Amino acid sequence: MRVPLYPANANLEVHLGNPGQYDISLAPAYPNRRAVEWLKTVPRTVFTQGALYEIGSAMSFFQVRNYADEFRAALEGKATPAPVTKDETVAMVAEEIEETTRDFILKKLAQDLKGHPFADFIAHLLGTMGYRCRVAPEGPDGGIDIVAHRDELGFEPPIIKVQVKSTEGSTGDPVVSALYGKVGTKEYGLLVTLGTFTTQAANFARSKSNLRLIDGDDLVNLILQHYEQFDSRYKGLLPLKRVFVPEVLEEAEE
Repeated sequence: MRVPLYPANANLEVHLGNPGQYDISLAPAYPNRRAVEWLKTVPRTVFTQGALYEIGSAMSFFQVRNYADEFRAALEGKATPAPVTKDETVAMVAEEIEETTRDFILKKLAQDLKGHPFADFIAHLLGTMGYRCRVAPEGPDGGIDIVAHRDELGFEPPIIKVQVKSTEGSTGDPVVSALYGKVGTKEYGLLVTLGTFTTQAANFARSKSNLRLIDGDDLVNLILQHYEQFDSRYKGLLPLKRVFVPEVLEEAEE
């Protein structure tokens, strides 16, 4: 049985009904239109967070697939599977929101900041972390895209030599080793990519105390941590809004 439902966000209720017959007299230009007899109004709090997330579609008409049983049960007056003390779907929804945000950030950077503009962005990110940066001009850079330092003149240690990769693939050991070959004894090396690093590259970096690799996931963490200090240009590129989601604590094992 198909159950029409209407999530009324204004009053935090869900309306459930019974579909009527197709009636062209309701609106001749819309032959597929039919009246609905609204039978029941249920508070949103009755349903699991996953069910509420599914009916939060941006489309005017959509089909509920994953949590249809909850809404049928509510219409029939049966107990819904929504737990009072623990709702496992809360964690699922929070995780999906976070993954969507991370995907959005990486896609925007990959699409809009290919090549040298990505180096400018990383320099700006390092600037929000308290570093002064010199970005190599566009063109051959000898493998060093950014030189970061704390003092105004760039003489005092630590001096960080940064190479950036605006690609989404996997960066291997040859690239990491080549960067490290340009790092002096009292200097540090940093390689930033939108993608990932091979196991060999990661193992090589772990063996060097003055070498750090930042993959796409690590980069998103830094962006979220320092986003409030971004200038209007990069906030416009990555329009994000702070939201609060429930913190789901795992039950302690006995």
